[in-house]
Formats: sequence, C-alpha cells, structure tokens
Amino acid sequence: MTEKHHAELAIPEHDPADGRQLPPRRGEFRRARVALIVVALLLVAGAARTTISNALQRREVAEVTQRNAAQYVSIVTPQATEASETLLPATLRGAVESPIFARATGYVLHRYVDIGARVKQGQLLADLDTPEIDQELAQAVAQRNQINASLGLAKSSLARWQQLRQRDAVSQQELDERQSTYTQGVANLAAADANVKRLQQLESFKRIVAPFDGVITQRNVDIGDLVSAGSGSSQALFSLAQTDPLRVYVQVPQAYAQGVAVGQSVVVTQAELPGQHFQGRITHVSGAIDVTTRSLQIEAALPNPDGTLRPGAYVQLALPSAVQAHLSVPANALLFRAEGPRVAVVDAQGVVHLHKIVIAQDLGQSLELADGVAPTDRVIVNPSDSIDDGDHVQARALDMKASSGVKSGGGSGERRQHGASAKPQGAKA
Repeated sequence: MTEKHHAELAIPEHDPADGRQLPPRRGEFRRARVALIVVALLLVAGAARTTISNALQRREVAEVTQRNAAQYVSIVTPQATEASETLLPATLRGAVESPIFARATGYVLHRYVDIGARVKQGQLLADLDTPEIDQELAQAVAQRNQINASLGLAKSSLARWQQLRQRDAVSQQELDERQSTYTQGVANLAAADANVKRLQQLESFKRIVAPFDGVITQRNVDIGDLVSAGSGSSQALFSLAQTDPLRVYVQVPQAYAQGVAVGQSVVVTQAELPGQHFQGRITHVSGAIDVTTRSLQIEAALPNPDGTLRPGAYVQLALPSAVQAHLSVPANALLFRAEGPRVAVVDAQGVVHLHKIVIAQDLGQSLELADGVAPTDRVIVNPSDSIDDGDHVQARALDMKASSGVKSGGGSGERRQHGASAKPQGAKA
C-alpha cells in the first residue's frame, strides 16, 4: 500500500541507482506545525488589533457623546445702575395769588390796569361809583348830629337836676331818670359814630387797590359794569399774582417720599423752553401720604426774576432719586417659574443655581433688580426652559450690550452649535 501511494505521488521509496534512503516524515510534520503556529499568531494579532481598535473607537464615541451632551451657556455679570433723577409732573403757582373782589356794591367808574400789568402794593386799580353807600353815609352823619344835639340837652338837664336835688327840690327818682337819659344819649352817640365809621370804611372801598406787588393775571370787569360786594356769587374784578419767586407743587410717589427733605435742590424744566433749567429748593413737605393717590405733596421755591416762567404752567421737576442704585441684567435672562421670576446663576464649578429676584423696574431690553443677585454673580443669558438647580454647564462670557440683542430661544441653539463643532469629522451620527 505504501508503495502504491508513493507510486501515485511519483515519489520513489528508494533510489535503486545509488541506494540512498528518503528523509524521514518527521521533518515534514515539524514544518507544518511551524506554519500552523505562524498562522495562529497572525490570527491572534489580527484579533487583538481589532479588539483594541474597537475599544478605542468606543472610547472616542463616548467622549464625543459626552461633549455633545454638555450644555454651553453664555453668561454676563450684573451691571450697577446709577441713581438717576426722577422726573415728576408739577404745576407753577405764584408765591402769592389773590382774586380781588369788590367790598362795596356799585358801578365801575374807572379802570386803570389790564391783564399783564405789573403793579405795586397800594396802586389804584379801579374806582367804583356807590351812590347808595354815599346816601347811607350822609344819613348816618345826620343821625349822629341829631343824637349829639339830644345828648347836649340831656347833659345840661342832668346838671340842673343835680343842683335841684341838692336843695331837695326834686326827688331822687327824677334825678335818676335824667341820669339814665344822659347815659342813653352817650351810648346812642357811640353807636352813631360806629355806624358812620363803618360807612366811611365802605366808602373807602370804592377805590380798588393792589394788596401786594405782582402782575394782573385776570381782568373780569370794564367801565360801567355793576359789581356786588362779597365773594359768594360775584365774580372777581381782578386776579393778582406775585411771580417772583414762584411756587412749584408736585405729588411725589410713595416710593420716593423717604428721600425728600426741606432744603433739597431740584431742577425744573418746561417743554416750551428747551435747554433751559431752573434751579429751585424744596421749602415745604407735607407731613402725611395722601390716602387716595399714595403720594406726598411738596412745595419748592423757584426764583423767577425775569418773568420767564408763568404761574399755572405745566412743568417737570427733576427730583434726585432716593431709591438706591440697582443691578441691571438683560431681559432675556429672566426665567418664569411657578414660584415667581428667577435668574440662573453659574458658580465657579459650573453648577447652576436659580435665584429668586425682585424686579425694581422693567426697561424693556434690561431689568433693574432690587434683590436676588450680587455684582459678582455670573448670570446665564437666554437660559433653556428645562434648566434647573444643580445642572452642570460650560459657561462663556458674553458682552452685556451684545446680550440684549440675543433672540429668545438662542441658548439651546447655541448648545447645539457647540455640540456640532465638538464632533469629529470621522465620527458617525
């Protein structure tokens, strides 16, 4: 069988010519075993390479996934707002304002001033014709003279009756009657004198004079008009106002009332006088807040030597703000939660903390906060609605002015943009 197998393979078992024997079969087996070992080593090396490559790829994918999962946010630091002036609507009034009524009833005989006229104290403004008062005065004078004559007779009669009483020619009763008649006459004369003085005083009211220096702001009568005494139903003849200095009345809201004090300087401006500022000083402060308007009334004195400002004008009074300076953050940093408004603040370790805030003033693109943040806090601009306490984020500083132009919802888009840039080009989706 061996010979046949060798014959089929054309391998002679021995060389009949030289009689040499073929090499033994052990050499062939050794070479085959070496070849198998080499192949096995190659396979093991390939498997190890594949395993290491897969491990490295999985690690790289995990790192990319972690980078893509990180939240990238923009932050700003709150800016301190300067205490600004508070503009309040105000009304100008004269230092002294008085409507001038007639004290006597009569007709306007002469008028010497008109609106806009500057007058001095005691200057004659108008004359009235009062015939009724003139007649009453004449009658009162006549009655006084009559009583005075009767008093003279009673006095002489009393003197005679006193002498008669000394001689016991008349009774004491008759002397007492003469004494009573004389005393009554003295009282009647005093009453008549008082009535004459009253009518003389009314007679002096025919002359309408200025009670103080000022300017005529209204004139409601003319020559020939009938005027009535008193201020009940009649109209004022003139209105007089002292224009230097002026009084400024303003209602200060309760929020600013604590910082208002007598002697504080104020600045008054009028829209019709652009570029002009008038310095004044607070002279009176109401002692209570008005319940209806929740405001405090103050009065300021305003010099007006050249008469530029006019009583009754609407002006604006700049009051130094008594409210302390606040911290300002962009409006798109605000978070609306069920517990109230919040802002997200990032600490040094990148951990998010939601702070409760108190909004002092909404300025549109920015918010003034009275409480809730510190000047050193790092506030997240345009935070995601899902952000919460304890989240880890990657912070990037943003300019305060530029942050006001960031559109709402840009925070999540920014995170997506950073995540895409962090992905390597060779990584699969």
